[in-house]
Amino acid sequence: MASQTKNYSCHERLDVSYGSPTTSTIMFTAGVLGNVVALILLEVRRRKQTASLFQVLVTSLIITDLLGTFSVSPLVITAYLRNESLLGLSGNSLVCAHFGYAMTFFSIVTLAILLSMAGERWLSIGHPYFYEKRLRKRCGYIAITVIYLVGALFCVTPFFGFGNYVQHCPGTWCFIDMDPPEHRNKVFNIIYASCLLAMIVCTVLCNASVIYHLLLMYRRRKANRSSIRRLRGQKRRRSITKEVEHLVLLGFMTIAFVICSLPLVIQVYINTIFNSEGHKKDLIALLFLSANPIIDPWVFIILSPPVPRLLWHKMCKTAKSKPTQEKLPSIQPASCQTSPPEGPEVVNLLKVYRGIPGNAGS
Repeated sequence: MASQTKNYSCHERLDVSYGSPTTSTIMFTAGVLGNVVALILLEVRRRKQTASLFQVLVTSLIITDLLGTFSVSPLVITAYLRNESLLGLSGNSLVCAHFGYAMTFFSIVTLAILLSMAGERWLSIGHPYFYEKRLRKRCGYIAITVIYLVGALFCVTPFFGFGNYVQHCPGTWCFIDMDPPEHRNKVFNIIYASCLLAMIVCTVLCNASVIYHLLLMYRRRKANRSSIRRLRGQKRRRSITKEVEHLVLLGFMTIAFVICSLPLVIQVYINTIFNSEGHKKDLIALLFLSANPIIDPWVFIILSPPVPRLLWHKMCKTAKSKPTQEKLPSIQPASCQTSPPEGPEVVNLLKVYRGIPGNAGS
């Protein structure tokens, strides 16, 4: 009974019970800065080369993160500065309803876009013929439209009695009622958490399948490597490198979202099934979820394909600038070589080696 009284006091209070705007301001600034820089990088790349389907989906993800950040963070900062809860800011439930809708909507849409990115990579690697014949950039725009439409329809149902958006302590955020007394609201919570969990599992499975197919491609390339097929091997190596770069970017974004969203999914399940509501745990879960739009763009900035490629080329250039003795194939990293260690290039290298004073054949 005491717990329910505390819950209702948090749902209805008009001031902020505790906290400061410092953390929210830092997160908002980092999120906006990261997303803007990521969008600039994407635009620069788009002007240099035709945008691919994967880049269309990445751009949609960054824009979604930016929209989510602008939808909720300014309200949190304003609530702290004015020491008024979201209910107190407007005198009614409009601001709270907007906040709850935005939190639910962007959490679903972000993970759905990540799933579509994982599915695009899975089709590109596992079913290349179907991918080349059927999938175009237009498919990405259609997928994003469908994701936004389905997410909007699902998240609007609490306004019609299926689910409920309420204010949570300390009064600076609103979300679905974690401990609803009505059975239909419990069903809404379970559906929401189950959708997130299902998309997380599907995304991980798609990425695992991509890794498996990349390993198969690498083994086939090693088995078919010969002087006759050297040019074809170089093309495959470039293809595999490009796919690995996309996989690394997608993998880290997936890991970031899993870490940020799983605490909230677990809290929804626990609070709904066991009729318990812990405001501190709920707030921690919210902070994790709010960190995802901040992490995603910085992951893209750090792991965007040109960045690791330039770093790796720099490392290879440093290795190649060592003395002649250190340039021999036996101790030079294989991946820094421009071609397999065979054929005329090795013969020439051996001639140079034999010409060094003190070696046989000099």
